[in-house]
Amino acid sequence: MRMYDIILKKRNGERLSDEEIGFFIDGYTRGEIPDYQASALCMAICLRGMDDDETAALTYSMARSGDMLDLSRFGELSSDKHSTGGVGDKTSLIVGPIAAALGAKVTKMSGRGLGHTGGTVDKLESIPGMRMTISREEFLDQCDKVGLAIIGQSGNMTPADKKLYALRDVTATVDSIPLITSSIMSKKLAAGSHNIVLDVKTGSGAFMKTYEDSKKLAESMVKIGKLCGRNMAALITDMDRPLGYAVGNSLEIIEAVEVLKGERKGDLYEVCIALATEMVMLFKGITHEEAQAQAVGAIESGAAFAKMKEWIAAQGGDVSCLDDTKRFAEVHPVSHIVPILSPTDGYITSMDAAEIGTAAMILGAGRSTKEESIDYGAGLTIEAKTGDRVEKGMTLGYLYTNREDAVKPAEERYLAALTFGSEAPQKTELIQGIVR
Repeated sequence: MRMYDIILKKRNGERLSDEEIGFFIDGYTRGEIPDYQASALCMAICLRGMDDDETAALTYSMARSGDMLDLSRFGELSSDKHSTGGVGDKTSLIVGPIAAALGAKVTKMSGRGLGHTGGTVDKLESIPGMRMTISREEFLDQCDKVGLAIIGQSGNMTPADKKLYALRDVTATVDSIPLITSSIMSKKLAAGSHNIVLDVKTGSGAFMKTYEDSKKLAESMVKIGKLCGRNMAALITDMDRPLGYAVGNSLEIIEAVEVLKGERKGDLYEVCIALATEMVMLFKGITHEEAQAQAVGAIESGAAFAKMKEWIAAQGGDVSCLDDTKRFAEVHPVSHIVPILSPTDGYITSMDAAEIGTAAMILGAGRSTKEESIDYGAGLTIEAKTGDRVEKGMTLGYLYTNREDAVKPAEERYLAALTFGSEAPQKTELIQGIVR
């Protein structure tokens, strides 16, 4: 078998066999296939596409290129949730405790933030003492006893994806549904969960900017997951505006706590209940109405917040910060808290979520490079969103930073991300679609 023949076959629009796909992934992972041939095949896939069976074979080959987590001890209770990324997206911090409080075994490996998108690991590390690296044995034992474990990506999982993603990033081959699907789903398969709920974002702050593209990706991932023996569901959710009111690491932990305590409703609560409902439906096999009632009940009874504290304590986190979130301001103080004032009267007709995420990054809440450090106290809070009527001089939000020279550029970035009009915009739904 020759790589040249595989490239030619796909270039001509022919279907690749499981053996040919496995040959490519195994050889590239071992360094036997050079980057230029891997780039050529990725470009051919971008231009010619892959059918479902090819995409499933690619996904599985990438998953087995490294370590695979065995969660068979948890049977059909093992559950995971993945978001395609966004601004203010702290749903894992809320959905995980809800599902675990209802009997799921939630295991999740998360990443760090880069650019305008925040990372779950960074958010959790703003809790004093929180350990995001633990042994595999401790990870599984914690999931067994607590029902929830979220850690940073570690070990040798999906090395093929790491190599291919870096290559795709510099060869204009990122934008391909089969390649995106296999990248995301290979990590989910390697992580071992039986039930997988996907949150596919759509809009200005998302990877997929249009509903049509987001739906295609959701359908592809659900289909491939099912072909690989997993229970799957995907929500397509709005990211034309930040999710919730907080953007920044400790600020987002505070908001997650408020939701789990039942103190805050709104868009974040709605999306989290919808995601948790899908997860409960998968691992319990019950109706949507029953699952939704149980998800809501887990918050109202206090069980979900109690589960969050149990989980954080198990990983060394200081739960007193969750009981009294004012402690975060003491642990991660900021020297400048500056209001953002409306420049005009009218309605906020749109928000560019990516630009708002970039404003938070400028304040110190994110990274422009992987090596850059972050300030856990930095970020911003939002007082007015799309559809709200504002008056000139009204506070639209607050900037939190220890960088005095960042205040003006962050404020300018935030205001440039908003558009104003004399009439209220048409309302867009938070949950724009469901794929099961």
